[in-house]
Amino acid sequence: MKSADRRNSLALAMLGAGAAFFLWSLRRNARRIDFLGKTVVITGGSRGLGLEIARQLVKEGARLVLLARRPDELERARAELARSGGDVITFPCDVGVRQQVEEAVAAVIELRHKIDVLINVAGIIQVAPFENLELKDFQESMDVHAWGPYHMIRAVAPHMQRRRSGRIVNVSSIGGLVAVPHLLAYTMGKFALTGLSDGFRAELAKDGIYVTTVAPGLMRTGSHVNANFKGQYKKEFAWFAISGANPALSTSAPAAAHKIIEACRYGQARLIVNWPARILHAANALLPEVTSFATGMAARMLPAPAASTDNEQHPGWDSRSKLAPSLLTRPSDRAIEANNEQPAESPYVARVHGGRQ
Repeated sequence: MKSADRRNSLALAMLGAGAAFFLWSLRRNARRIDFLGKTVVITGGSRGLGLEIARQLVKEGARLVLLARRPDELERARAELARSGGDVITFPCDVGVRQQVEEAVAAVIELRHKIDVLINVAGIIQVAPFENLELKDFQESMDVHAWGPYHMIRAVAPHMQRRRSGRIVNVSSIGGLVAVPHLLAYTMGKFALTGLSDGFRAELAKDGIYVTTVAPGLMRTGSHVNANFKGQYKKEFAWFAISGANPALSTSAPAAAHKIIEACRYGQARLIVNWPARILHAANALLPEVTSFATGMAARMLPAPAASTDNEQHPGWDSRSKLAPSLLTRPSDRAIEANNEQPAESPYVARVHGGRQ
């Protein structure tokens, strides 16, 4: 009798799980959108991950608006996407400056009449021991990673609320869920963005607006040459470039972009890109003391601080050494020009092309 009861209980549990999955599938598919003809605004869309997202959305027939700080990068991105048949307009804009954001959004509404999707990708990376970071580094991170998306959402949300539909994607980082040594300023900004994004998701759900928080792990976008390094900057750049280039630990830009677009398509609440990032997040949630010990050990292995007089920022392309570029960084180096990260005349790119890897 007991055996029969157990079988019945198991059957009921399986039936309930099946029904829950069916209902979840129906709800998920009901949220699905098609990007054909949709107006999609991408901040940081001129290079790296933002540009790769733009490429894939062009293939789906989206009408793109790219925002970034540098007009020359925007023009190269626009020209490339236009050659692929893309309907693309661009606006130079520093998302950390509220007035520039409001002016850009107003111009988009005037030209496109609506904004269906907002994807906040714009970001900066500062790598250094905390002793070599200054207040302005933290302020810059907050301006770009937290205030930038805030300004964009505050400007765009009212238009979506009037139409009672919209999608917003905020690209945070695994560094916005778990603190990473020598990325303290970056981590501060990304943690703020994660909380902001999750909060907006709750606030805007009533208006038919789905907000997705994305936390990528390491990616091979070519952005390492545009990151900024302080302290023993050549050593900092070497470990950063090598770790991000490892195919076993990092995701290619096209693969990451595809996952982000799919998360947006279905209005997914959160996306953590790649398995090392998911494991790190789970470990930090379940075993915080173990994670703390591991990150502390990692910090001890990273370059020591330099004298405070060496607090000048050095971009990655000006931080090359015997280790970078090298065979160890080649998977990421291949993405530099492909993703509009650095002109061909860059000394770093010239070294890569010179074959001295």
